[in-house]
Amino acid sequence: MSLITIVIPAYNAAKTLPATVQSLTRQTWVDWQAIIVEDGSQDDTFAVAQALAEDEPRLTVVRNPGKGPSDARNHGAIDLARGAFIAFCDADDIWLPGKLSSVVTSLLMGEADAVFGRIGFFESDPAQVGARSTVPEGRVTVPMLMGENPVCTMSNLTVRTDVFRKLGGFRADMVHNEDLEWLIRLVGSSHELCGLHEDHIRYRTSSGGLSSDLAAMLRGREQAMETARRFGFSPDDRAEAIHLRYLARRALRVGCEPRLALRLALSGLRRDARAFLFPLHRGAATALAAMLAPALPAPLRHTLFSK
Repeated sequence: MSLITIVIPAYNAAKTLPATVQSLTRQTWVDWQAIIVEDGSQDDTFAVAQALAEDEPRLTVVRNPGKGPSDARNHGAIDLARGAFIAFCDADDIWLPGKLSSVVTSLLMGEADAVFGRIGFFESDPAQVGARSTVPEGRVTVPMLMGENPVCTMSNLTVRTDVFRKLGGFRADMVHNEDLEWLIRLVGSSHELCGLHEDHIRYRTSSGGLSSDLAAMLRGREQAMETARRFGFSPDDRAEAIHLRYLARRALRVGCEPRLALRLALSGLRRDARAFLFPLHRGAATALAAMLAPALPAPLRHTLFSK
């Protein structure tokens, strides 16, 4: 039995899945099993996954047609995983070679129940990294999660299998922020979530999408905040300002209509200017970028704000 199970939900991922799987085969930690949960794709994802599995005995392919990423992750992690740890990986992201070794060592040697690392964001070439995520010091708290999710993406989360199953997996009725809602349940239940100050992930960004999904994202976040309230925490102006800063940064990074980033930044500044602006390299830079964005040509905005 492998020590760690990797769960990969895959929907319309025929073009990106081979690079993702290749990044798994390049891991320095070799004792793993991976489960690709194909979720009713309209392209050749299933055939591509099967072909990859023919060449890699540690890879298994199953189908979970059209039930959504949360249900696909739950199926892989709760019903099928055999490892003591579960690492989630999206079908369009790239893991750096030392990721599994880093998270397994941390979970074996430490007391954390779940861990994550740093992320580098890229568009088409993983070697061309723009922005990077930051990792907070110490254990993650519910108030911290109400402001900004430092894990950023499911590809960055590794958790003890028994803990994941005890908490019941992800809410399949949520389309956005289901990962945040689960992390709040994890931390609110006195489980320890810790960041590792090492690069683990290359995250593939895509243009657009935020504007049309913004309302759904906000609804999902409110559902996550309802979970926080059940643990005795309520979002305040500081948390709202930090969350609006995150949305403004994302709007700038993925190339949304520039006035959207400006509106988000102004809303955050009105909520709590200090929380929005500090630390300066994140807050002040975001505010300045959002204010400049509407006046800049689209190619220049893309060059500046995708970094």
